[in-house]
Amino acid sequence: MTEKICITYSHHKLGDLIWQLPYIKAISEHHNKKIDLIVREKTQAKEILKDLNYINIIHYNNFRKKFFYWVDVFKLKKIYANEDYSHVYILDKINKPAIAATLARIKNIIGPGIKRQKRWLTNKNFLEDRDWHLSYSEQSQKLLKLNNIDVKDVYPHIEVKPSSLDKLRKNFSYNGKKIAFGVDSFEDYKIWYEENFIELANKFYDKKVFDYIYLVCGKDKQHIVKNIIAKSNRNYFIDCSNLKLIDIIGVIKDSDFFVGNNSGPLNLAAALNVKSFGLFANTPISQLKFSKVLPLVPENYLDNQFIKNREEMKKLTADKVFQDIIKYLNNHI
Repeated sequence: MTEKICITYSHHKLGDLIWQLPYIKAISEHHNKKIDLIVREKTQAKEILKDLNYINIIHYNNFRKKFFYWVDVFKLKKIYANEDYSHVYILDKINKPAIAATLARIKNIIGPGIKRQKRWLTNKNFLEDRDWHLSYSEQSQKLLKLNNIDVKDVYPHIEVKPSSLDKLRKNFSYNGKKIAFGVDSFEDYKIWYEENFIELANKFYDKKVFDYIYLVCGKDKQHIVKNIIAKSNRNYFIDCSNLKLIDIIGVIKDSDFFVGNNSGPLNLAAALNVKSFGLFANTPISQLKFSKVLPLVPENYLDNQFIKNREEMKKLTADKVFQDIIKYLNNHI
């Protein structure tokens, strides 16, 4: 039987999917074949991953709960059966894709096997239940190691063909030096305050670091962008909150560097090989050991803590961020 490979990943956050790219690529290289990918529609993977040369087709499944649990199981089963996969890899611990693959009579169903998932898998070497506490990257690394799959590079990389960005260049072009601020986050407690972004911009402007700043933000939180522009009374901010994700990629790639909250666009910028400075005060920077994000933290910061209180972000001052970035840029000219 000719091998045909599918990888399923259920997490909805863009950053989590980006962190899985090294392991998706490793599976493709192990089988020497392009893979198909099943992810949530919210990741917009069909836009951002379409130019990766190790991915063939991307299917969407929303991995819902309650009544829709079984609707999605049978949707997955239909995809697996119609595509006639020889292997289905599952990069997280949920049961749904493993049950669907079993119903579709897939011969090779490989997953971490944490807790009840193992009853639906065909691989015999599983992660231990305590491995649930590992980061998602570490879980995938261990899964692949148990199945003799080498990972050559643990850092995520996203390639985008210039032709994919042609529309943005025609309709959204600004001359001069640009930088980008990622001003929102899926979790509000991770968001740096608007006043801090304004103060940081003023400091950079006084140093002639930029001509324009792209404000990267999801449409659902565009009030943050509007507040920054209104409160600053400056005309160098560019509102990107209405752009599609592929166009967000374009403005990030058009930037000399990116400064942003601990969120998907920060991980996206790092994967695009743009200098990326992350704003951290209440979440662990230890998460970043398989990322090229450069963390910025307050004085007396303690790692490995989740403090779900936005007030903690006030501890990271605009002056500290400015000084740390300027020092880095001066040392890496």
